[in-house]
Amino acid sequence: MSPLATHSARSVPELVPPLLPLRQIASSGEISRVMLAVKSALADQDATPLMVFDEIDANVGGEVAKAVGRKMAALGTRHQVVAITHFPQVAAIATRHFVVEKEVSAGRTRSRLYPVSGESRIQELVRMLGGGGEQARAMAASLLQP
Repeated sequence: MSPLATHSARSVPELVPPLLPLRQIASSGEISRVMLAVKSALADQDATPLMVFDEIDANVGGEVAKAVGRKMAALGTRHQVVAITHFPQVAAIATRHFVVEKEVSAGRTRSRLYPVSGESRIQELVRMLGGGGEQARAMAASLLQP
């Protein structure tokens, strides 16, 4: 017998969990991806010239990160998109790639932003992949292939 069959029509709603705000039931990665989906759906109507995504790929695996990167690249055809990421799969999809370095000196944090391209971009992707070696270099180079 179905669990629903043992309850009257009045008690059925009690079997459905209460609706809660997304921020209470979703992970930060899930919330970020919902935001990306909303921004993507509204991109043609949105006059906002700049979209910033800070670690939107948090808590995802490699293939999902790549899909997130492709979705942001599609948004980039209509808007300027700035994405902060630690995923080489996402960074490799970008039209332009920048590195942010932080340095703490005398109790003060300074950040430096600089572009990477060509060989320096491959080296940065190797670093993001976790280190050197020919396999990491080959993987970094393959990520840059269309």
